[in-house]
Amino acid sequence: MNDQSRYAGLTVNERLFEAGLMDAFDAAARARDRAEVIRLLIEVGVEDAEWSADTILERPERWRHL
Repeated sequence: MNDQSRYAGLTVNERLFEAGLMDAFDAAARARDRAEVIRLLIEVGVEDAEWSADTILERPERWRHL
């Protein structure tokens, strides 16, 4: 099963949780590690991972508890 079908219909948070990557993602976002945030987003099948990473890192207060 590919990432797109595995995570179809799930939010980014749900995808990260399902993949067991939530803590790693939070740590990368807190550290403002753009490359790692992008890698993790790609791992859970986010299509435009670079745009999503930039959006999250631009306004981290809007992302969960960062």
